[in-house]
Amino acid sequence: MTTNASRKLFLNLPVRDLKRSIAFFTKLGFSFNPQFTDDNATCMIVSEEAFVMLLVEARFRDFTKKQICDTRTQTEGIFAVSAASRDEVDSLVRAALAAGGTHASDPVDHGFMYGWSFHDLDGHHWEVIYMDPSAIAQ
Repeated sequence: MTTNASRKLFLNLPVRDLKRSIAFFTKLGFSFNPQFTDDNATCMIVSEEAFVMLLVEARFRDFTKKQICDTRTQTEGIFAVSAASRDEVDSLVRAALAAGGTHASDPVDHGFMYGWSFHDLDGHHWEVIYMDPSAIAQ
């Protein structure tokens, strides 16, 4: 396996109400691939290389033998998405909260990296981060 090859990422997440989730993420500026959208699933486009498959819980169960995590009481992971600036971090998290998401943590400023996080309508934990490229080089 080569480590420097560009790869696409497909994250699969269970959702309780697909239409509601699509409306939520649309308010955050994401779009969806209609070729991979039906009553049970949609493909949210994060970038040319990253996608989130939102699957109704019954469809999600087709891909696993394990229990689906109850995100009201447990964290299955923290899904980080980059932003182009600190202002975009704040704007995206504020949009998520206005669209019905909930507060996950306060903003964190490490100087070279700034982040803030929220829970989506299904309790999935999203972190929005900005990393200052000039500070990273130092």
